Amino acid sequence: MRYLALATDYDGTLASRGTVEPDTMEALCRLAATGRKLILVTGRRVDDLVRVFPEVAIFDRVVAENGPLVYRPQTRETRILSQPPPAAFIDELRRRGVQPLTLGQVFVATEQPNERVVLAVISELGLDLHVILNKGAVMVLPASVNKATGLRAALDELGLSPQAVVGIGDAENDEAFLAMCGCGVAVANALDSLKAQADNVTSGEDGAGVREVIDSLISEDLRSAGGKASA
Repeated sequence: MRYLALATDYDGTLASRGTVEPDTMEALCRLAATGRKLILVTGRRVDDLVRVFPEVAIFDRVVAENGPLVYRPQTRETRILSQPPPAAFIDELRRRGVQPLTLGQVFVATEQPNERVVLAVISELGLDLHVILNKGAVMVLPASVNKATGLRAALDELGLSPQAVVGIGDAENDEAFLAMCGCGVAVANALDSLKAQADNVTSGEDGAGVREVIDSLISEDLRSAGGKASA
């Protein structure tokens, strides 16, 4: 096999409106039965993901909070890859009335247009943080952290090369991890900017697009899609 793993985003890719369809779950099971690894790469917190997607144990690894955590569903262990922003940063966001404000184990999240205030506070406090956008969501992480760095950590645990991975996503925060994969795929409902950089674009949206990729992986190792790893 050329591709040994599938790395997929959750919202807007694997899931539609937060829910994974039964047909998509069946496709994931079929792919896992081929011996390929499944990796979920999401901006959600682990506790939130487990709540909305109790079948998460089908995945070998979960990259959560947009990169700083690797979760092992089978053992429920979490590996924290980065330190969270300092309390002074969060206190200042609260003082300036930033709402909503969600705290993960590492990331801090809010919504647009709050990124203006967030960036101002980062600058004023001289913090080594950056802002990642995701279709209206605003996530704050250590400057070197994104979905690609989290995926690389997960792949290291599994002993896999990025070139052996098919990545699939739909939004701005998926760009980095799709770029590192052997084949980067955008679902039909993805942002135009992501479609422009992808090696392939599915005809189906969200879960239907993921099923399309899985069917091609099983039947032909995704050869018709090309990709960076193609000969």
